[in-house]
Formats: sequence, C-alpha cells, structure tokens
Amino acid sequence: MKLLRYGPPGQEKPGLLDADGHIRDLSGHVADITPAEVTLAGIARLKAIDPASLPRVEGEPRYGVPVNGIGKFIAIGLNYADHAREAGLEPPPEPIFFTKAISCLTGPNDEVMLPRGSEKTDWEVELGVIIGKTCRYVEQAEALDHVAGYVLVNDVSERCFQKELGSQWDKGKGCDTFGPTGPWLVTPDEVGDCQALGMFLDVNGKRMQTGNTATMIFPVAECIAYVSRFITLHPGDLLITGTPPGVGEGQKPEKIFLREGDEMRLGVSKLGEQRQKVVAWRKLNDEAA
Repeated sequence: MKLLRYGPPGQEKPGLLDADGHIRDLSGHVADITPAEVTLAGIARLKAIDPASLPRVEGEPRYGVPVNGIGKFIAIGLNYADHAREAGLEPPPEPIFFTKAISCLTGPNDEVMLPRGSEKTDWEVELGVIIGKTCRYVEQAEALDHVAGYVLVNDVSERCFQKELGSQWDKGKGCDTFGPTGPWLVTPDEVGDCQALGMFLDVNGKRMQTGNTATMIFPVAECIAYVSRFITLHPGDLLITGTPPGVGEGQKPEKIFLREGDEMRLGVSKLGEQRQKVVAWRKLNDEAA
C-alpha cells in the first residue's frame, strides 16, 4: 500500500495510490494521514479498504508530506563508507545521528529555498523510515517489525552552516524546505528487502549520485535499534538512513553546490521520485502576512 497526502499546502487530503498509479481519496475513512493512522494497527485497517471503492482523484495534484504531524526527524550520518571517504572522513565505528527540524519538512516536489547567506547548499538522496510502533531499547532482530513504511527523502544540507559554524550539524540540516519527503509512504510488504534498493539523484539532468542501500555500513534495523537506545521513537517519527557518494561537497576537481534555478530529480526503488527547483531566499507566507 502507498499512502499519501495531496492538495495545496495546509489543505492536504488523505489518499492512497492504487495499482494503476491513480490517487484514491481516503477522506471518507480518515480525516488525515497522521501518526494514529500509521501505527501498525492503523495500517492494517487502511489495508482492508478496497482501493476501487474509493473516489478517484482527477488531474495531477500536488503531493504533501505523506504523514501530517511527524513528531521527530532523525538522521543517520556517514552511513555509506564511500560517502564518508569523499567527505575526507573515516567510516564511523558506530552510527552517527542528528536531528533535522520538523519545520524543514516539505512536499516532495516543492521548491527548495536557499537559506539567507547560503554558500554551500548540497543534496543527499536517502531512504527514510516511518515508525509504526514505539521503539525503546529495541533489539536489532526485531527492529523492522516496528516499521510502518518507507519514504524517499532529500536531506538538503548547507555545508557551511553544518561544518564551519561550530560542531553542531543541526545548523545546516534544518533550514526551511530542507526536508522534501514523499511522494508516498510505502508499506514494508511492497518494499521487500530494504537493503536492496537502488538510489539516484540528478542535478540539472546530470547524474550525481548512484547507490544502493546494500552498501550501508549500518543496516536499517541496526540504525533503528541503535537510536532507540538513546531516544524513544514513536509512531509517525521519521528516521533517514544516510546517503551514497556523489554529493556536491565531494565532487572533484571542484565542489559543486546548489544555485538559484537548479533542478534536482531523485528516487529510491519502489518509493517513487521527487523533483525540486532551487529558489533564492525569500520571506515565507507567514512572515509576509
């Protein structure tokens, strides 16, 4: 099952994608796709609905973040050895994790806005995990039983803010629009082996990242188990699991960073694709009001 939210920002409706790739409206069954709907029990209830019984949504509406009300946005860093090396770092002996601000979440095809003072804004295609059952000191062998589904995420990062303004990565990770997520939440039965998913990211039509989740240093189950030793994960929380090589910071002979007008296209097998246009910093609607 592929769960989604569609419509203008702040007015998204719940839906699912049927086997023919059409959006079906879930509004008659749930008010929204929230953490309550992505518990394991909630997923089971939604799976019992026949997609053909749902109204078909016409046209090509905007996709929103697949889950409304994500409580925590946690990221694993340097989880691909070749990416660590291109960053000039040794692969870590245990998972590195940090947080991204919830306020950076945005729809999969929404614009990515360069923050004010941006010098080194970069891209990172990643496999994301939506938690479906509370994780607290979860054993690795049981960790995947706590997953509601998987999502595609672009972990947009401002490297100057991240690495040159002290030691707090969060500064360069949580800027507005730095968390495009979706288009869908795909349940584990449709994904299969989460350690066998191809990944790519293009900038202006040029392939920059090519990878596979098989090359993670710490597999998804280990990442979940490890984080749950320190932070309790709840249904609806989002955990992203690292990026393969090919980020702008790692390009040779010269690093490449995002500029106004650039376009990104990225995907993970079975999880769909995203497309984003890069725009200059501007006041957001709530600031301008």
